Amino acid sequence: MRVVIAEDNALLREGIGLLLRSAGHEIVGTATSGPEIVPTLLEHRPDIAVLDVRMPPDFQDEGLRAAIAVREQLPRLPVLVLSQYVERAYAAELLGSGAGGIGYLLKDRVGRVEEFLDALHRVAAGGTALDPEVVSQLMNRRSPLDVLTAREREVLHLMAQGHDNLTIAASLVVTERAVTKHIGNIFRKLGLPAGDSGHRRVLAVLTYVHA
Repeated sequence: MRVVIAEDNALLREGIGLLLRSAGHEIVGTATSGPEIVPTLLEHRPDIAVLDVRMPPDFQDEGLRAAIAVREQLPRLPVLVLSQYVERAYAAELLGSGAGGIGYLLKDRVGRVEEFLDALHRVAAGGTALDPEVVSQLMNRRSPLDVLTAREREVLHLMAQGHDNLTIAASLVVTERAVTKHIGNIFRKLGLPAGDSGHRRVLAVLTYVHA
C-alpha cells in the first residue's frame, strides 16, 4: 500500500515508516505539521493516511481537524489516527462522517506490531479499527442505544473495533450463529434498512458513535 505519515516526532515517524516498509508498504509522503497534512494527502492520494492528532503549531487537534477536512475532498480516503489521548468531540465527528475506512488507535498500539498492522489493513479495506479505550469513552455518553441488550452492546462494541463475526464469537465464548443473530437484532433495533450487510455493519458502528 501507498502510505502518507503525518507525525512531528521524528523518531516515531521513522519508526512507523520502517515498520511499514518492512511489511511491504511504500511511504509516499510525510507531514510534520498540521498545515502540511491536507496538501500532502491531496498531492499523493495514498491508499491510507496515518495521522497524529496533536501536531505543530499548537499541538492540540491539528491531525484530527485535517482528517475531517481531507475526507470532505477525498471521502473514500482511509485514515488511521494515532493519539496519546482520546479527543472525544473530534473523534465522534470523524467517526460519524458516514463512511468507512476510519481508525483511531492510542499510540501504545503501534508497539504491538501485529495489532497495528491488522488495524492498518482493516482501515485500508474500508473497515473500522477503534482502540478499546476510544470505544469505551465514546460509548459512555448517553445515546439512543439503550434499546440494545447488554449482550448486543458487547457485540456492537467489538464490531466497532473492526472484528469479524468469528472473532466476536471467540471473544464472547458463543457460537458464530449467536453472533449473527445478535447483529441482526442490532440492525433491526437501530432501524437500519435491509441491504448489504457490510454497509449496515458500518452504519451500526457510526450510529452509536454519532449518538
